[in-house]
Amino acid sequence: MKQGIHPEYAETTITCACGNIIKTCSTKQELHIGICNACHPFFTGTQKFVDTAGRVERFQKRYTKKK
Repeated sequence: MKQGIHPEYAETTITCACGNIIKTCSTKQELHIGICNACHPFFTGTQKFVDTAGRVERFQKRYTKKK
């Protein structure tokens, strides 16, 4: 491998919006993420909607079955 062209690989702190902190290694010192395995609905078994500007209501109104 060529010398001097590779980035530094150091310990990294990943912080989730839910407050979970994960220590790993990366080329960046700090990462901030919005969702992790501690708060993701697939891993927790809970369903939560993040509604922005009524998108969920518009979707439900558009695709509900009509009687």
